[in-house]
Amino acid sequence: MQQRDWIGVFSAITTPFTTDLAVDHAFLREHTSWLVDQGCTGIVALGSLGESATLTFDEKVAILESCRAAVGGRVPVIAGIAGLSTAECVALARRAASVGCDGLMVLPVYVYRGDWRETEAHFSAVIEATSLSCMLYNNPIAYGTDVTADQLAELAQHDNLHAVKESSGDVRRVTAVLERLGDRLNVFAGLDDMIVESAAMGASGWIAGLVNALPAESVRVFELAKTGQWQEARALYDWFLPLLRLDTLPKFVQLIKLVQAEVGKGSARVRPPRLELTGQEYDAAMALIRGRLAARPAAARAAHTVATVA
Repeated sequence: MQQRDWIGVFSAITTPFTTDLAVDHAFLREHTSWLVDQGCTGIVALGSLGESATLTFDEKVAILESCRAAVGGRVPVIAGIAGLSTAECVALARRAASVGCDGLMVLPVYVYRGDWRETEAHFSAVIEATSLSCMLYNNPIAYGTDVTADQLAELAQHDNLHAVKESSGDVRRVTAVLERLGDRLNVFAGLDDMIVESAAMGASGWIAGLVNALPAESVRVFELAKTGQWQEARALYDWFLPLLRLDTLPKFVQLIKLVQAEVGKGSARVRPPRLELTGQEYDAAMALIRGRLAARPAAARAAHTVATVA
């Protein structure tokens, strides 16, 4: 895998569960393949949206195997690498390589918030564990660890670090990284509700969440923004934003899975400590979701279908 492959809309996939909360591998394979058919240029498993912290090591490996089998060689399969210790993360990185993943998305360790010396040592250990292409995941909002453009430049000594997923929520980070590193790293928008702004500032791709339910619209809004078709992009974005903002809320996993269930592409089941929404919280979420879906623009779906067929 080369740096040029880190472009476009990568789906941060949700992890589907059966009624007894086992991983639903049959649906996982079907869903992953469908996302690629709809225009996703990469699949990212075992991220925050994938409820990685609730999965055992063996479950994680099995999920990667299912994704690899479903996708074949059509697009890269990227393994999210996170855990409580550096040793655990290095072991998962090596297993990801052994099952045929194309790359790694490297997260900070869970729970412990180290200083830069410790954080850099952790990232470096995981990046050096294999020869796979790596994407650094910067999400100070969720993990309390913020990697600046200058710190990224230090990590760029690793030849196989090819991209950064920027989830600080500050679009100025896109320009800061590009100013500091030029084309050395590809920058991906990491939050759903900053994609048009990030593309305008030079982002190469988007690690998307709502794409699990609405891939045609996700791919279309990114394509419009990247090609400077601002009027069309803004019209689609205005419709999409109330749903995209669900990706930034504490219960983003439950909310995105609700959208999947509503469009018939998954269930709302989550693993504890998460619980499915109930009561007024559920009613408010469903009113928003159904209201947006009722106004869903047919043009985006049609345009993407034509482009895919062509």
